Amino acid sequence: MIGLIQRVTRASVMVDGCEVGAIGAGLLVLVCAERGDGIREADALLAKLRAYRVFGDASGKMNCSVTDVAGGLLLVPQFTLAADTRSGTRPSFTPAAAPAEARILFAHFLAQACKLHTLVASGIFGAHMEVSLTNDGPVTFWLQVRPSGAGDMTTDSRLDSGA
Repeated sequence: MIGLIQRVTRASVMVDGCEVGAIGAGLLVLVCAERGDGIREADALLAKLRAYRVFGDASGKMNCSVTDVAGGLLLVPQFTLAADTRSGTRPSFTPAAAPAEARILFAHFLAQACKLHTLVASGIFGAHMEVSLTNDGPVTFWLQVRPSGAGDMTTDSRLDSGA
């Protein structure tokens, strides 16, 4: 599973002109299920993003997690994160999980987040959404938990420094 996390001062999601989810300070998380992902990968990604230290401590170092700072989580399903863009000028979405499987995994991810975290909001799976955010930093990280069928479960993290 993929989670593109952005530290925000605020974020919201609109569907058909109505706000369906919003948070103040916290993490906006674009969530994507890939082929081969299951409950194990969803749970591992959720644990990682809740513990990932992207908020400043008293000296300004990124030593605090969203849990430490009691920040919100805005979870937004986004299958386009699985796009294969290696060739041509049109992305292929072959790496993405089938919609029915992805819907189940996102629902599980959201339910687990609601059980474990105080402030959780979400977008709507399959809907055309308008996402607004104020990125704080900017701070953006790519987290990925590889499907267990792809060998040992590993995580990948990439940083967009905004520089």
